[in-house]
Amino acid sequence: MSATDVRGRGFSSRAALSVMEGWIDATVGPLPPRAVPLAAIAATLAEGPVLAEPVSAPGDWPSADRAARDGVAVASSDTLGAGSYNPVPLPGAVTVAAGEPMPPGTDAILPVECIQTDGPFVEALNSVAPGDGVERRGEGLRAGTVLLKAGHRLRPQDLGLFAALGIDVLCVGARPRVRIVLAGGPRSGPETLGAMLAALVARDGGVAELVGPLPADRAALAAAYAAPGADLLISAGRTGVGEDDVAPLALADAGMLALHGVALRPGDSAALGTAGGVPAVLLPGEPMACLTAYELLAGRALRRLAGRDPALPHPAVPAVTVRKLVSEIGCTELYRVRRTADGLVEPVASPHRPGLAGAVLADGFVLIPAESEGVPAGATVTLRCFDGTSL
Repeated sequence: MSATDVRGRGFSSRAALSVMEGWIDATVGPLPPRAVPLAAIAATLAEGPVLAEPVSAPGDWPSADRAARDGVAVASSDTLGAGSYNPVPLPGAVTVAAGEPMPPGTDAILPVECIQTDGPFVEALNSVAPGDGVERRGEGLRAGTVLLKAGHRLRPQDLGLFAALGIDVLCVGARPRVRIVLAGGPRSGPETLGAMLAALVARDGGVAELVGPLPADRAALAAAYAAPGADLLISAGRTGVGEDDVAPLALADAGMLALHGVALRPGDSAALGTAGGVPAVLLPGEPMACLTAYELLAGRALRRLAGRDPALPHPAVPAVTVRKLVSEIGCTELYRVRRTADGLVEPVASPHRPGLAGAVLADGFVLIPAESEGVPAGATVTLRCFDGTSL
């Protein structure tokens, strides 16, 4: 067995989570962005496209003085002295709707309730000052103003403004191709892992390709890992210390096994490396361990490839613990927790307990850092809400 082969012996040591994160950050960078027509982005807005470059206003907005309300455009000086008992004729008045450009020679909008008509003639029943009812050129935006920064997830209102400004193509982050290899057959629960990982990949901006389940065969897995056509490899299952846990050895055959074993619970048998020239993340086959290692490792790599913020995408809110969350020094631990009726949080399952039921019943999770022995009752912690959880 090779020096990285832990089968039958167990892990002599595990890398700190920060070491694994550092390897990902040093190894994985964003893919080249895409120039996409605005209409195409609108059709895929649910996929969460993000800007790869900042967007600036191409010119002043509005580009010329325009009416801010319905009424008649007038020269304000023509309305001096006007009142309900002293109607003033407005021979040069022009009826306009909000948003229409100001006619030449006018500088104010007299609202419809301040005019009366006498046959073809329009009369002012009130006076207006210069600029009343007018949106001046550049009042909304000045040319060159940075509207949105790179990394911003696009929203419907963003697209509406871009369309108004005449911006019809945007530079957005890539959609990385992610090969998900289900390794080792039924023991790893391939139907569970495949469904879960495909959804997570879509959430983080990738396009998933499911392969397998494949048998626990080193050569077969290595061939699947090294096959061209992917920007990121994720393999689930067969990462542990049993004799048939051949995924790390297959990764070494397909490229490089950089790190195997992380001080993370659940998820401690995860591994990092490269295969076929692209980054690779091996995830444990136990579903909760797989979910944890994806969120903290594989998801980070994918979000970097897609030009997104690599940090956890879960909303973070402060919360107070009902009782102590016990933790082991030297290991980052993920506690699944739920809110109580009085707004506190309590554990649904310990990091040692397998299965996704606890994650389904939980509102989110709390990460206990490796240097901590745990969190006492009544302490304030950061609750990271699972997708779909109301804040």
